[in-house]
Amino acid sequence: MEGRTLQMPIGLELYTVGKEMEEDPHGTLKRVAAVGYKEVELSPLSKIGAKELRQMLDEVGLTNPSGHFMLTDLLKDLDSKIAFAKEMGQHYMVVTVPWIKDMSRVHADPKDGQMAYFMAILSAFTLDDYKWSAEQFNKVGEQVKKAGLQLAYHNHNFEFKKFEGGVTGYDEFLRLTDPDLVKLELDCGWVTVAGQDPVEYLHKFPERYKLLHIKDFKKGFTPTQMLGEAGGAAPVPTELGRGGIDYSKIFAAAQKHIDHIFVEQEPPFTEMPALEAIKVDYQYLHTLHV
Repeated sequence: MEGRTLQMPIGLELYTVGKEMEEDPHGTLKRVAAVGYKEVELSPLSKIGAKELRQMLDEVGLTNPSGHFMLTDLLKDLDSKIAFAKEMGQHYMVVTVPWIKDMSRVHADPKDGQMAYFMAILSAFTLDDYKWSAEQFNKVGEQVKKAGLQLAYHNHNFEFKKFEGGVTGYDEFLRLTDPDLVKLELDCGWVTVAGQDPVEYLHKFPERYKLLHIKDFKKGFTPTQMLGEAGGAAPVPTELGRGGIDYSKIFAAAQKHIDHIFVEQEPPFTEMPALEAIKVDYQYLHTLHV
């Protein structure tokens, strides 16, 4: 294939090695750096304090330009989250899911666990919830901007469910959020799973997308707007280059405006351990031509 190799910094979303981070955070970060990654994006699952984690990153030569946060945490205690982001050296504070205005509409048995509760929240979303979330993002984004940082939003596939009139939650969210206050992290894998084309969104909103999540799924899945759907045609995660997503086209559309890209492979890791999979992912990106 003719062209040039990818001209962007390559990072890793630490959710990819979440289990390993829990067991041996310093050792895991050292191995991530040894692969060649220069940046990492923090997952909200991290239980390590900012000072200790920043020291570990510095010791292995990794930077942390972006971190994931929950909207509820930012609404409750924004000042401490901004302080945490600054201590870690982050510029982008990325929210991973919108939220529901009236949580009394969510019905889930706590005994079923955190994931069941989360799925109940997703099932309860209405178009009005996306409108309410957009309003909250604008308010939080204004305060984040005043602090010298940038708020952003990371999509999954569920936001592309269509409501009455064919409107999706994602498009309504983009329409109602201030482009200056709320930038976007495009998860190319989940957009594709939803039956959408990442390239189209990158062309349509070039100034809004500042970060990319790079993941792949094996060919043959049925497009779905339901997160965690099971069944024979459900999306099966795999290493980059071993699935059905053409990243050469995506990167060609993204390179002018994107600041950071982060590999994020979804579990389960059935063919190799996560720390081996991130090597395959990294090598693929370094041989890709755009």
